[in-house]
Amino acid sequence: MKNEMEVSKLNQSIQDVMSTNVECCAPSDTVSDAAMKMKQQNCGAVPVTENDTLLGMITDRDIVIRCVAEKLPASTTVSDIMSTNIVTAEPDLDIYQAAKMMAEHQIRRLPVVVNNQLTGIASLGDLAVDEAADQEASFALSEISETPQVHH
Repeated sequence: MKNEMEVSKLNQSIQDVMSTNVECCAPSDTVSDAAMKMKQQNCGAVPVTENDTLLGMITDRDIVIRCVAEKLPASTTVSDIMSTNIVTAEPDLDIYQAAKMMAEHQIRRLPVVVNNQLTGIASLGDLAVDEAADQEASFALSEISETPQVHH
């Protein structure tokens, strides 16, 4: 019989491991503002929200491909270049399913929403809470690394 700690790990949901103190951008923020938030938070993606409603994500790749490469000014608004086709999860999603979802959709960060209201964000590192989940996260990362697509 498994001990309580092993059972609790098996039953972990994404809300148990996600970050809840998430720095966000407003759609009217500039690309420069978003880049500064990424630098301060040491991250490559920031959710874009309005009244806690998730509208999209802005990534370092969005900034490079859709702004810098197009020679747009740093004053360009986040809403002009953000990714809007966002894969999200509900808080009760099991961590193994979250890792599989991230691999399937080629994403490194998974916004967690309730009625489209951002409640947190989970990264591949957040999912690596035990050996089996760590294997799922490793698989997800290898899948993400193989196919060049837009990541968030």
